[in-house]
Amino acid sequence: MDTARDTVLITGGGTGIGRAFAEALHAKGAKVIIAGRRAGVLQEVCAANPGMAFETVDVADAASINALAARVIAAHPDLNAVISNAGIMKAESLSGGTFDMGVVDETVAINLLGTIRLAAAVLPHLLTKPSASFVTVSSGLAFVPLAATPTYSATKAAIHSWSQSLRSQLAGTSVRVIEWAPPAVATDLMPGHAENPNSMPLADFTAESLALFEAGDDEVQVQRVRFLSEAERRGDYASVFGMLNGAH
Repeated sequence: MDTARDTVLITGGGTGIGRAFAEALHAKGAKVIIAGRRAGVLQEVCAANPGMAFETVDVADAASINALAARVIAAHPDLNAVISNAGIMKAESLSGGTFDMGVVDETVAINLLGTIRLAAAVLPHLLTKPSASFVTVSSGLAFVPLAATPTYSATKAAIHSWSQSLRSQLAGTSVRVIEWAPPAVATDLMPGHAENPNSMPLADFTAESLALFEAGDDEVQVQRVRFLSEAERRGDYASVFGMLNGAH
């Protein structure tokens, strides 16, 4: 990505890492459009960052994603970078044999299908650009799951796999596929994350991620997440899984 010149659409741009990265790109000089469900929140971000634009979208809804893409491309024909950041993370208790299928369906619809549908909606446009980027957002939990959030972890593992396939299929085109895999970051993605001393400070995560995007990495992994993402390669997957999930 050219962080100073690209025109970037970021879903989930009203809060958390989406807002922080949108503001970082905006400060660098990029043209930024944020998208999310809550217009009021998006308006507040844009008011704090003059020149930033916003659009509303429900990434769980295919028609809403298609409408978003059409509006953004019409209003910003120079769009050449899309970051599929919108996501949810909810704890699930499965041990009693009763599943909350509402949580399962919503998590899959937003985290996995939302990214695939967004790619389908914007790739025909991105492929017309001499240089473009499509960014997926997975997680350290794509590599070692958090047992308390099984569907979230599974969707992020699927995003990791799907990103590799998409990158392979788009090799030789003008579109780069970049996978961004955050660790636990001090945001409100899940209750307790913002206050957890083990969560990476948001400002530090944003600055390190921005540097990795600028370096041209296909897999953007801050140092903090490598404890998880490289566990299997190091040969200590079982111990990392146990540490993450409180095994004794």
